[in-house]
Amino acid sequence: MKYVLFVLSTVLLVGLFSFSPAQPELLPTKLRITVIDGLGNPAEGATVTIYLNEDDYRNSENPVAKAISDNKGRVTFKDLKPVPYFIDARKGDMNNDFEGVRTAALEEGKLNKVNTVIE
Repeated sequence: MKYVLFVLSTVLLVGLFSFSPAQPELLPTKLRITVIDGLGNPAEGATVTIYLNEDDYRNSENPVAKAISDNKGRVTFKDLKPVPYFIDARKGDMNNDFEGVRTAALEEGKLNKVNTVIE
């Protein structure tokens, strides 16, 4: 009986220590942007566009992706490269011009979160 318990506990321990977490390259890199207004309220219905470089952002050319914010002011972009992105958010006459439009380089295989303010 002791031998059976020893074997089972050994198999269990080997199994636990041989487990490795999923590799980042197997998980999608995501960017969740929350659009808020100048009072800190979520901006539902804002059009959010992301760009790979500043020239494309300034000229509104070659967008990587575009989405409309939900009732919590959020949009989520999936399957992105782990690089910085430029964010353009607009709703009516409000926009995020000059309000932190560049993200840091995204962490690969993670859900990266940023806020942007439209005024």
